Amino acid sequence: MAKLEKVYGRVKKYLQDAGYERWSRSHATVNMGRMMTSNIAECINGCLVDARQLPIIDFLEEARILIGSWNCKNREIASYTKETLGRIFEELLIINASKCAKIKVVASSEFIFSVYGGGIRYIVYLERKTCSCGRFQHDEIPCAHAMTVLKKRNIKDIHPYCSNYYKHEALTNTHAVPMEPMPDKSD
Repeated sequence: MAKLEKVYGRVKKYLQDAGYERWSRSHATVNMGRMMTSNIAECINGCLVDARQLPIIDFLEEARILIGSWNCKNREIASYTKETLGRIFEELLIINASKCAKIKVVASSEFIFSVYGGGIRYIVYLERKTCSCGRFQHDEIPCAHAMTVLKKRNIKDIHPYCSNYYKHEALTNTHAVPMEPMPDKSD
C-alpha cells in the first residue's frame, strides 16, 4: 500500500474504502480460489453473439447447447485424466519444489518447523496445512516453504497436503451432471 500511495494516492484510498475483503485473498471472508476472472463470461458472450438476435426461447436453447457440449467434452477429458491433481496444480507443485534449494529447515516438533529463506523466517504447521507466508492456506497447496519441509521429512506423497478440489475426483464430479436436452418447442 505504501508503494501504491507513492504512485497514486487516490487508488490507495479507493481500495481501503472498498474493503480489503473485496479485493485481497488474504482478507477474504470466503475462499475465492486461486484466480478470479471474467474470462468464462466473456467467452460465453463471444460464442453467443449471433444467438442474441433470436427470440428468448431460441437464445436459451443455443446457450444450453453450447454449455452442454462444453460440459460433455470436459467430462470426456476428465475421464482420461488419471493424475492425482489437475495439470495446473501438479505444475505449481513442481515450481514450488524448485524453490527449495536455498531454504533451511529447523524442526520445532513433529509438525511445526521454522523455515529460513531470503533472510526471512517462516513458520510451517504441516498438521494444520499452514505457513506464515499465507500461500499454503490460501492456495490449499504446499508453498515453497512447506515443500522444503516435506522434502526434509522425506515425504514423497505430497497430495494429502493439497485441497481435494484439485484432485481427479473433484474434476470428474464437476462435469458429472449432464445438461438435459429440452423437447422441441412445438411440444
